[in-house]
Formats: sequence, structure tokens, C-alpha cells
Amino acid sequence: MCGEAYLASARVAEGMGPFPGYAANREPMLEVIAMHRDAAHRIPTRGVASDLRQAAAEAWDSAFECGTAAGFRNAQVTVLAPTGTIGFMMDCDTTGVEPDLALVKVKRLVGGGTIKIVNQTVPRALAKLGYDEPTRTEILRHLEATGSIEGARGLADEHLPVFDCAFKAIAGTRFIAPLGHLRMMGAVQPFLSGAISKTVNVPEDTKPEEIENLFVEGWKLGLKSIAVYRDNCKGSQPLAAAGEKAAEPAFQPVRRKLPDERVAITHKFSVEGQEGYVTVGLYEDGKPGELFITMAKEGSTLSGVMDAFATAISLTLQYGVPLEFLVNKFSHVRFEPSGWTNNPQIPYAKSIIDYIFRWLAAKFLAPEDQAAVGVQPLAADETSPAAALPQPRQPALPGLDAGEAGHMFVNQADAPSCPTCGMVMVRSGACYKCGNCGTVHGCS
Repeated sequence: MCGEAYLASARVAEGMGPFPGYAANREPMLEVIAMHRDAAHRIPTRGVASDLRQAAAEAWDSAFECGTAAGFRNAQVTVLAPTGTIGFMMDCDTTGVEPDLALVKVKRLVGGGTIKIVNQTVPRALAKLGYDEPTRTEILRHLEATGSIEGARGLADEHLPVFDCAFKAIAGTRFIAPLGHLRMMGAVQPFLSGAISKTVNVPEDTKPEEIENLFVEGWKLGLKSIAVYRDNCKGSQPLAAAGEKAAEPAFQPVRRKLPDERVAITHKFSVEGQEGYVTVGLYEDGKPGELFITMAKEGSTLSGVMDAFATAISLTLQYGVPLEFLVNKFSHVRFEPSGWTNNPQIPYAKSIIDYIFRWLAAKFLAPEDQAAVGVQPLAADETSPAAALPQPRQPALPGLDAGEAGHMFVNQADAPSCPTCGMVMVRSGACYKCGNCGTVHGCS
């Protein structure tokens, strides 16, 4: 095939000229073609049909003669590809010049799962070696049970090398030595103009010095490329000898994003005068998939923290964490600001986080889950949230009397949270004062 390809390339060069740079490399190129021709004439007679040997020799003689006169249109014409996918679809046991990895293999599928592959040429090889039908059946039964042909009843020891593979079976000891791979490639390389796509399989315990020696030996054999593969050097490999314990693939989380256009619910809330908005984006099935929390006082530390917190919760929802777990975890979390709300189902919130997650429970969870976190059932005749709003008996902020409490909304409309204790502060002239710990903040 390679000789015919070079002959065709020389004939194309007669009409279109040789490849660029041929003139400067004419002598080395012709020396290479001559080496290919000499290798074809040295093909041994044993095991090769005489007409095939003669056709190969004639092809190389013609390629050298024509190329000497006209040059070559192509610098290289052939390589040896693995054709793994095509070979698998054609039900081939081996591909290219690769030996079989194992007589019984386990292949991991891309979509998950495995299939067991048994070399289909073993019965034919046993028949060629002269084994009768009962003996072949016994040997094949042993092979399928153990994954190795070694120790099979009736199999002669001198025939074991015929069935050697790239990997050592779990129940066996034999495998093709790394130098065996190199010598096979060395036998094929003289009849190719390019490299050979083939792995040189070595055991897992191979030392660096041994791998270095393989490259030196490959150079001596005239190989144009070497690809060493050490068994189990990767976290996962597509083929493994039968009997090996397949490593469980690492769990890969999958994020379920919301569509670009989605339905959302926006809810306004107030916890002890601290107002905000919570927006929940919904999947097509009505389940929550994202959360946005906007505080009324933009730019405050609390607003920034709540925005980052909402992003984290959105990611947990999209990666499949059930809302029930989040509600149980964050309900009744206590920190300031806390206090009365205008929601009859959640009359009192221990924090803004407590309010938000109990509101999520009221909107999206079953009644029993709502009751578990203290969400009050909504009466049928309650049309206004203010109808069930309880009146606090204590002043909204410590240190304020009833008269001052009546003006609470006006006093703290632009008040930030206390940097010391988190309580909502109260305007005091040009400053803000915390009625809980006495901290003064914002004075110029």
C-alpha cells in the first residue's frame, strides 16, 4: 500500500511537480525510498504469500524508478492509525498493530455502566492449534470464569504465549513485555512513511529508568514515535482487564439553571421596621430556583451581606439541595434586627433570615412542614395582613417610651444597623444612636 501510494505520488509529480522543498531534499528522499524498497525485498518467505511479496517488491521498484525521474508530490503518504472506534463498530478484537489488552475486558460506557467483551478469536486459535471441541469448550469456560486462560485444563504450556495480551489478567501472570511492543512496531515501521499510533503498555510498577530505556530501544529500531502507557496511571481508563475493581467515578454535581424567561414572586417584608424585598425565581414546575434579597437601605453592610447570601442560596437550590433542608437549617436563626412583622403567618421574626425562610416555607412547603417551623395557618376570612397584626406591648426599641414609639418609623426611616450589636439605630440630630448599647455613629 505504501509503495503504491509513493508510485501514485511520483506520477502526480510528473504533471504538477514535486512538493515544495523537494529539490533541496532530493537525495535524502531517494535514500529513504531506497530503504523502503530494500525492506520489501527482505520480507521473509515464511508466512507471506509469494504473490503478495512479489507485488510489494514491484510496487517499490516502480516507485523508486518513477520518483528518481520526476520526484514526489508528497513527502509522506502512509501512517498507521488505531481506528479504535471504527474497529469496535466492526466487531474487531484488535485494532492496528495493537495486541489485545486482555482476553476478557470490561469497557466503561460514556453514558454510564459497563459491558464485558470476550475475544472472539480464541476459539479459532484453539482450533488452529489442534484442540478438539470438548477441550475448547472447557478452556473457554475457564476463561470466562477467571478472565485468564492460564491454568485451563487441557491447554499445553507451550501454547500460552499465543494468548499473551498487553495487560496481565487478575488471575494470571503472563503479559507481553514492553520490548515486545517495540519489536512489533520495528517490524512494521519500514513499510510506513509516517509514525505508528500505538501505545507501549508497561506495568504499573515500571520505574523511570525502564521507560527511558524503552525510548532508547525505540530509537535503535528506527521508530518515529513512542507513546508509553503505564497501567492505572489515570484516574479512569476506558478498558480494564476483567476482574479488576473498577474505580467508582467521582460524583459530578449538575446545576439546573432556570430558563432565560421565568416566573417570579416578589414579597415585601418588614422586620422591626427594617424593610426589604425578597424575589423568588421559579422553574417551570413551580419550584423555587433562585433568590434575591433587596434591603430598603441600599449600600448598607446588611444589604451587601444579604445579596451575597441570596446568591449562595440560589446556587444550592440549582444544585439540588431540597428547600426543606434549607428551611429547617435557617429558621429561628436569632440576630438583630428582630421583632414584629406585618405578616400574620409570621408575626414575630428572630432575624431577617428567620423571616425569609419561614416565608419560603409558607409559600412552597406542605402544611406539616410549615407547622414544624412555626408558620401560622392563614384564616380563610383574613383578607388583609394587617387584620391579624398583633400590637406589641413593649416599646419597639429599648429606651423609648410610648410617645417616642409612635414616631419610630419617622425616627429610623434612614437609620442603619448598629455596628456593635446589630440593633436598628435611631436618628439623634446629625448622628445615629443605638438604644440598646449606646453606640453613636455617623457624626460628621
